Amino acid sequence: MQYKNPILYADYSDPDLIRVGEDYYMVASSFTYLPGVPLLHSKDLVHWEIINYCVRSLPFEKYDRPSHGSGTWAPSIRYHDGMFIVFIPLPDEGILVARSADPYGEFKLNLLCASKGWIDPCPLWDDDGRAYMVFALARSRCGIKHRLNLVEIDPDCTRLLGEAKTIFDGELMAPTTEGPKFYKHDGWYLILAPSGGVATGWQSALRSKSVWGPYEYKIAMHQGNSAVNGPHQGGWVTAPDGKDWFIHFQDVHELGRITHLQPMCFNADWPFIGSDLNGDGIGEPVEEWNMPAEGQPRYEIAQSDDFKSPILGLQWQWQANPRESFYSLGPGGLRLYCLRNETREDLLWYAPNALTQIPQHPALTAVTKVSLSTMGEPGDTASIGVIGHSYGYLGLQRTQGGFRLALYRGEVTGKTFDGAAVETLEETLDLAEGTAYLRLEIFRDKTYGFAWSDNGEDFAPIGTRYPLRRATWTGAKPCLWSCNRENRASEGYGEYAFIEIRGTEA
Repeated sequence: MQYKNPILYADYSDPDLIRVGEDYYMVASSFTYLPGVPLLHSKDLVHWEIINYCVRSLPFEKYDRPSHGSGTWAPSIRYHDGMFIVFIPLPDEGILVARSADPYGEFKLNLLCASKGWIDPCPLWDDDGRAYMVFALARSRCGIKHRLNLVEIDPDCTRLLGEAKTIFDGELMAPTTEGPKFYKHDGWYLILAPSGGVATGWQSALRSKSVWGPYEYKIAMHQGNSAVNGPHQGGWVTAPDGKDWFIHFQDVHELGRITHLQPMCFNADWPFIGSDLNGDGIGEPVEEWNMPAEGQPRYEIAQSDDFKSPILGLQWQWQANPRESFYSLGPGGLRLYCLRNETREDLLWYAPNALTQIPQHPALTAVTKVSLSTMGEPGDTASIGVIGHSYGYLGLQRTQGGFRLALYRGEVTGKTFDGAAVETLEETLDLAEGTAYLRLEIFRDKTYGFAWSDNGEDFAPIGTRYPLRRATWTGAKPCLWSCNRENRASEGYGEYAFIEIRGTEA
């Protein structure tokens, strides 16, 4: 039996993974979306489920509001002394360490170091008991994008020991080197790191007999004659049968960085990833390959939700630190409260209480049934939408005299990471009642559109199809959001009976 790439058409960017016994665990970036750093589980490296998040909320007031482009960047995961340990960089605050003996339990956080521009850390515990952390540097924060640094840390990952030193400078041969993963293999210190940029780069390999170098350099995988652009940034794992595998991302831009699995081996103590399709001696991504293991559970990542559980499903993330005041769950489904924005305009791009999830398909349809509460204020809006630098949402809205559908479009401009948003009201339609079925469609041609129904069967388009655009360093995300569009204090809420999401061929 064979699998096909991508194994996940979903924006689990900057993946890293480990194997503990017969189980595989993978983490990924999540930026401003929280809870953060999703922890996924698999038995065969192909089928995955979300089991937890490594960060429930970030311990900095900044993340009580959306901080697009900040937050949790490329993490690394290791299993050491009976603990699952995850190194998590915040490019503006420093390196967090999350740890738990139970991958399904709560991870405890500590700040390893306060720093600005230190990103993509990965630890290594050496044979003599000493510990080290390799990391990259963010040009957006410190003007450097091509160096890898190494620093000794205490084995408990609570403080740095000594000064960081540059062990690789790829300014000429490997610009934009980042995302390093640190290993020791047959006496070699081995670093796997992406180079050349997200959309167009390649996978680099560094090796040395000394932890401090000097390190030799080689390209382990590139696009070559394949259709997979920028194949890099991921992690290596060895299966129980001794075969090696490498998980990495591919940037598909509007929907983010999707997940691929490659066979891997060692040739003269150098890692070789993929298959040499054009005879240049460098690995290229495979379209399909033999399954790493057969007869294992075929996990899937949840998308639809009937909101009957007393807790939110693990597919959901907020656009900032979660708060209990954002929502409740009850017999009628999910209540999202029509909150005002306390610090600025009540726009979707600025909304901490926007409830999002990562799309799992290149094209999809999402349908929800929503009602507005009998209490509330004019401007109360309960909506379905898509978040990105060009975004939109269709909402059921309370007016002075009744209800209407309101379609809004937003554009994010500016050179800052957060950007500045401007929204326009595109179209309205008066309704007799405060209940409607709302539909979002994302199409394969990288557009999206909306429709509505009063019975859940006969849908009428509203507005037109709009270009899909990514958010800041993430793919576009479908969302549910309730607000007061006039930014009034309100006791109202939108009640979502369900959301049904399915992939389509459109």
